[in-house]
Amino acid sequence: MTEVTEALTPRRPERPPARGGRRARGRAVPRAPRSPARPGFPRRPPRPRLRPPSSPPRQPGPLANMALVPCQVLRAAILLSYCSILCNYKAIEMPSHQTYGGSWKFLTFIDLVIQAVFFGICVLSDLSSLLTRGSGNQEQERQLKKLISLRDWMLAVLAFPVGVFVVAVFWIIYAYDREMIYPKLLDNFIPGWLNHGMHTTVLPFILIEMRTSHHAYPSRSSGLAAICTFSVGYILWVCWVHHVTGMWVYPFLEHIGPGARIVFFGSTTVLMNFLYLLGEVLNNYIWDTQRNPPSWQGMEEEKEKPKLE
Repeated sequence: MTEVTEALTPRRPERPPARGGRRARGRAVPRAPRSPARPGFPRRPPRPRLRPPSSPPRQPGPLANMALVPCQVLRAAILLSYCSILCNYKAIEMPSHQTYGGSWKFLTFIDLVIQAVFFGICVLSDLSSLLTRGSGNQEQERQLKKLISLRDWMLAVLAFPVGVFVVAVFWIIYAYDREMIYPKLLDNFIPGWLNHGMHTTVLPFILIEMRTSHHAYPSRSSGLAAICTFSVGYILWVCWVHHVTGMWVYPFLEHIGPGARIVFFGSTTVLMNFLYLLGEVLNNYIWDTQRNPPSWQGMEEEKEKPKLE
């Protein structure tokens, strides 16, 4: 009976062994032996695997070495704009220019000269850096470091605090009462674009310079001493002009008493020191090496310029 049941039960066909020695149902199936090489014919070597051609390393293009060019062009344009503003301002025939002290008794004019000299030093340092790059001349590199140190000192002590002071104080007093600092009579002599060139564009220009290039600030004690010397010197100059001519440089000084003038002059000196510290904090915030490493120009100049003491 068992034999009849086995004979009637259909048997499942056996599967051929897997190729390449693959495992079939958990056990390895031996590979079929290769046919021996025919006599007189060497065995064909295995065909090498073809890998996709790797792209060659990208070489720096010609613009990679010209990273300084946009910054240089920008500085040169700012320098030309200040020269144009100074020339147009000096060409104006105003009664105040003919009195004692001329244009030099106004802080706005002194600030324009500071900004023009500062950006002139910037352009000169850029040209010197391009000319001495790769020359290997130690003397030229030493002179370039001095020039860069002078540029950084001017921005920290004069260009930023004086420029921001002129813009902030002028527009605050102008918004309160323009007759106290910029009477309507001056509109007949100074056009509107020239007024903004002297009292408005100074701030964005100096902020652009701080953002595009790293500047090493001097030690805080020497920097504060320098800005205090400038502030006290200008206050003494204004008092001397009043002593000689009997008139104050700015009309609002006529409407306040001696005690209020002393408070005002002391407040301006404190504000100058505060703006110096603000510039130092802003410079450190922009060029924080841990959070935002310096870009093209800052990295090169950090290696060249020493810390001012």
